[in-house]
Amino acid sequence: MNGRDTTVIVLAAGKGTRMKSAIPKVMHEVAGQTLLGHVFAAVKTFSPEQVIAVVAPDMRNVADYAQTWGEEVQTCIQHEANGTGDAVRSALGQVSSDPGVALVVFGDAAFLEAETLVEMRDACAAGSAVVVLGFDTDNPTNYGRLICDDSGALLRIVEEKAASAAEKKVTLCNSGVMAISRELLHEMIGELEPNPASGEIYLTDLPQIAQDRGLTCSATVRDLGETVIGVDSRGDLATAEAIFQKRLREKFLANGVTLHDPESVYFCVDTQIGKDVTIEPNVVFRPNVQIGDNVTIKGFSHLEGVRIEAGAAVGPFARLRPGTLVGEGAKIGNFVETKKANIESGAKISHLTYIGDARVGAEANIGAGTITCNYDGFNKHFTDIGAGAFVGSNSSLVAPVKIGDGSYIGSGSVVTKDVTQDALAVSRPKQLEKRGWGASFREKNQISKEKKD
Repeated sequence: MNGRDTTVIVLAAGKGTRMKSAIPKVMHEVAGQTLLGHVFAAVKTFSPEQVIAVVAPDMRNVADYAQTWGEEVQTCIQHEANGTGDAVRSALGQVSSDPGVALVVFGDAAFLEAETLVEMRDACAAGSAVVVLGFDTDNPTNYGRLICDDSGALLRIVEEKAASAAEKKVTLCNSGVMAISRELLHEMIGELEPNPASGEIYLTDLPQIAQDRGLTCSATVRDLGETVIGVDSRGDLATAEAIFQKRLREKFLANGVTLHDPESVYFCVDTQIGKDVTIEPNVVFRPNVQIGDNVTIKGFSHLEGVRIEAGAAVGPFARLRPGTLVGEGAKIGNFVETKKANIESGAKISHLTYIGDARVGAEANIGAGTITCNYDGFNKHFTDIGAGAFVGSNSSLVAPVKIGDGSYIGSGSVVTKDVTQDALAVSRPKQLEKRGWGASFREKNQISKEKKD
């Protein structure tokens, strides 16, 4: 069986009230990606025919985000929060009725692995009408139980409140993730009835309905560990972040990256790092960062949307914002901020500088305190600094402006016009000097002070 026979229904309509947030639960981030994004990333690895995200009526942002993940991703609305069965029923009109499997997953299941879903899908295709992802735990309290016969076939799911004393001793629990024959889903979903206690419609009744039809159901079992973790609170979010960071740190260490203090460095799931890279403590990688070989990232630096080529050095205390390219062997020093900047090979920006909407040519040197004045209150403008140029300290380059190759800018200059190649540009007031003024000033003030005393 292949992905073209598979529909994935992602339940993303939950408000996540325990998050205490105006942001829908599935839009909270771990390791630089939304919880929902982690789920989409997992399911897209086996190229399903359909992915349907079920959202609430007021979740336009979730629907819009879902559709950024590809043409196969659709959305539907669950108009009332009436249980998991109702959520799947909301999507049913969009689910293919061709032979195949529907996988039902939760939008906060950031650790769900594609391999697990494929195993469940294949078990369903091989003859199980319903396959449920379960986990074994020594403390099953508050979880629904998977009741199986001696052969391991799944008979039913029992919620703890409805479980008998014997059933409560069962340690195989329900994660909520299911695989269901698409044909049977269309037939059986109409047989789900509201729970007498809550009035909601639960998908967990499907194994019993299948059993009543004489069909076989089964469970795919995983450790309680990370695979089946959901995120329902800020505490869960912090736990998920810690797990992802541990995984990412271990991956980079194994791949030849030196981390002086691994636990103080934070990565994103899309961070790319070459070999023989050294990362000092307290460095944060936000999304879309690519690091070449033999790069050094010094402490307390923050990188986002950046590509750094081989042999470059960054930091400490550097902030590289989206659109920055640091060329081979270039140096970005302490308290330097860049944005949409192409820093070419061998260029040096050593300290206390802002370079935005700019090119810094190969081997150019930018002195301390230099800024590109790129914003006029309405529009951003470009600064072009040529190869080998030398910009003196405390200079302001008022964009749009071009500094020619090999030119020099005198320290303290405000440059408003293009500078030709190999020229010297100086723009500052003429220095005045009044001899003896300092001594006279101090004497006058000392006399005044003595009179007051």
